[in-house]
Amino acid sequence: MSDAKSASPESSSAGLFPLRPLTDAMAAEVDRLLSGRTRDIRLTEELRRRFDERAWRQTAKIIRAWMIWVAFVDVLTLALNAILLPREIALSMVAPACLLPPAAILTALVWLKPRSAAVQRASLLGGMCLILLSVALVGVFAGGEYYERHLNIMLFVATSAITIFSVPLAWTIAIACYALGLYFVLQWYNPILEAGSVIAATLFFSCGIVATVVARRTMNILAQKTFLLDCRDQRRVAELADANGRLERLARTDPLTGIANRRWMMETLEGLWRSGGESGVVAAMLMCDIDHFKALNDKLGHGEGDRCLVKVAGIIQSCVRADRDLVSRHGGEEFLIVLPDVGEEEAMAIARRVRESVEAAALPNPSSGVGPSVTLSVGVALKSALDTDISLANLQHEADMALYRAKEAGRNQVCVFRRPPQAAGQIAARR
Repeated sequence: MSDAKSASPESSSAGLFPLRPLTDAMAAEVDRLLSGRTRDIRLTEELRRRFDERAWRQTAKIIRAWMIWVAFVDVLTLALNAILLPREIALSMVAPACLLPPAAILTALVWLKPRSAAVQRASLLGGMCLILLSVALVGVFAGGEYYERHLNIMLFVATSAITIFSVPLAWTIAIACYALGLYFVLQWYNPILEAGSVIAATLFFSCGIVATVVARRTMNILAQKTFLLDCRDQRRVAELADANGRLERLARTDPLTGIANRRWMMETLEGLWRSGGESGVVAAMLMCDIDHFKALNDKLGHGEGDRCLVKVAGIIQSCVRADRDLVSRHGGEEFLIVLPDVGEEEAMAIARRVRESVEAAALPNPSSGVGPSVTLSVGVALKSALDTDISLANLQHEADMALYRAKEAGRNQVCVFRRPPQAAGQIAARR
């Protein structure tokens, strides 16, 4: 409803929450307005547009209801007049009274959906002009006691509209000025009133209309302040949620490598363990360790060691399925990889790819006993749905054992843990 911009079709859901996020400049403006006096609140163009979009649904609903009610009352009054008043007077009221229902219904139809500010303003002010003119002319055409009575009714209709229509103040003032102007002009030509009486009556009713406009302005400002408070509160809630999100990410992320930390991995594995599949392989666990990492730190320094850890973490992540597999820094130079729903062949292929990729990266480690560059030893352990007695701790221990064997075999190797035959037999016997 802002004069500067049209309401978009998307704003048909105005009044819904939450509000769209504010820019930093708009948030600063909201804080500035709320820090001052309430009566000094003046929304900027963008804030005004957002306020109007938010309030449109309720405002339009009130305007439509008011228009329909006024049209209904007009038709009902005309019918009662036809029954209760002399035929000549009742017939004189028909023509001017017939202006009101079409004007009210057309205005209600325009406010069924958001339109441009110009259309909304023209429809409301035009409709109100015809409605007030219709009520006034009914008394003018009937004459006598009905003349002044209907002019007073016209002012009452205008006052009720001013009170409940939450529209821009300029629109409210236009309705008030039109009503008072129409009252004064028609009363000036009232044959039974003198000029002094007309002026006195106009001034009297002007005080009431002005007081109503002031009250409407106060309600508009309070509505705008409520809107600003909502904007500020929702921004603070969003900032708090963002801060909580950052804290959560920090709590589950290794600060050096940027991958998951051991705590998050173990919590995730607990959930994975509880929801394991009924058949096939549930998980493969790969324990990776950088060979002779202490020698790298001693020879090249901890800074180079940290860079090595970051690069190895990136290589590992590039070798696994980003949408399914889990990678974490398990501590020091160890990394843990969990591969859900893979068989031994696929798990071994991924382990070899990780080892070969680290070796191909040719990261320097001049003190390594394996070669001049950084290498990786990988231990693999697998659990199928048939291995009901294998716990998470057991599988991790098996991956550690496989890693230890890879180290014993000369490092820069992949070794898979093989359970003793008697263990498999015991499992089968229990089934």
